Amino acid sequence: MSLTIVNVTVFDGESGDLKEGPVHISDGKIVQVGGTPPQADRILDGGGGTVVPGLIDAHFHAYGTSLDLLTLESSPPSYMALAGARRLGAALTRGFTTVRDVAGGDPGLAKAIAEGLIPAPRYLYTGPALSQTGGHSDLRPADADLCACWTHMGEVVDGVDPLRRAVRDRFRRGAHAIKIMASGGVVSPTDPIRVPQYSAEEIRAVTEEAARRGSYVAAHAYSPEAIAHAVGNGVRSVEHGNLMDAATAGLMAERGAFLVPTLATYDAMDRRGAEVGLAPVSQDKNREVLDAGRKAIELARRAGVRIGFGTDLMGVLEDEQLNGLRLQSEVEGPLAALRAATSVNAELIGRSDLGRVRPGAVADLLVLPGDPLADASVLWSDPERRTVIQGGTVVQEATTAPRHAAG
Repeated sequence: MSLTIVNVTVFDGESGDLKEGPVHISDGKIVQVGGTPPQADRILDGGGGTVVPGLIDAHFHAYGTSLDLLTLESSPPSYMALAGARRLGAALTRGFTTVRDVAGGDPGLAKAIAEGLIPAPRYLYTGPALSQTGGHSDLRPADADLCACWTHMGEVVDGVDPLRRAVRDRFRRGAHAIKIMASGGVVSPTDPIRVPQYSAEEIRAVTEEAARRGSYVAAHAYSPEAIAHAVGNGVRSVEHGNLMDAATAGLMAERGAFLVPTLATYDAMDRRGAEVGLAPVSQDKNREVLDAGRKAIELARRAGVRIGFGTDLMGVLEDEQLNGLRLQSEVEGPLAALRAATSVNAELIGRSDLGRVRPGAVADLLVLPGDPLADASVLWSDPERRTVIQGGTVVQEATTAPRHAAG
């Protein structure tokens, strides 16, 4: 099938200037932007809106069905797969045509997506995140020894050799990259948020194995000490990074590391923490990192760090996904936020054919009902008014967009 989107301007994923359409698609790829397109099987009228690349959420959790980690890891796989499928489908309707699941995912879910059994974004998964005993993915409270049976999102693995085996097995099972927990976290019960986790030898074992596979490691890390510890031992993608300082930002730039901020989750937990039963200790830790997340982006930008976009939303907070674009736009403006969620994230995941509107790129596109650089609110408002295209196929059409079929 071929498709031409007319009556639109185009954000190409990088430039600050919008280009004139139309956009012509054939066999799932963009073949022409602007000019006079060849005849198409279908003409889609964009209603004077803007075509942007399909959005990429680089910190997504398909299996993040609850903020209660014990409940989450105690849930049977059949439930998690069904709930994860629904979460992925909802993300696609918002315009996220690719997600990177950093702490979860498995070959079964990926196979179902690849076979078209469920509507979902392109799905890149790490498998369960690796955590030390007493680390961010160790869900046991201090006063109880429990077994939650499953490892949907996190697995406790200590020691160099066990970590090497765990990494190799994740790649055997189709992992895109590897996720480690390199500091304490907000929702975990026993680990101080600033303390670095894993030894240097353990982190290097993970990053060396990933590098041999042509892949990389993403690390959950908040404090300057944890970030420096992770990046200094080969980590490429720092998740959150809220408490970083200027020196740590400089180290990240020097080593070519990316920052994936996740402002949406802290804002949502601050407003809705009591509603979703967030423990008081977690609410306290969330307040510590809430405002610091914005400052971290500013420090990273000044140092020259490449800044992506992620959301990290758990449980019912998933409906805040588009709000992450608003929060990041408030810090850096809509152009930087759009780049983060498209071309920068595409660079992070190693997919030069995504995150851009140009000939040869995969036709993962979003048609917004306005100019997001002039009115940033179209990025996060009225998702029913956006058209979502994945691989050249319209998977959701705006309710108000006119349609014309080619004769």
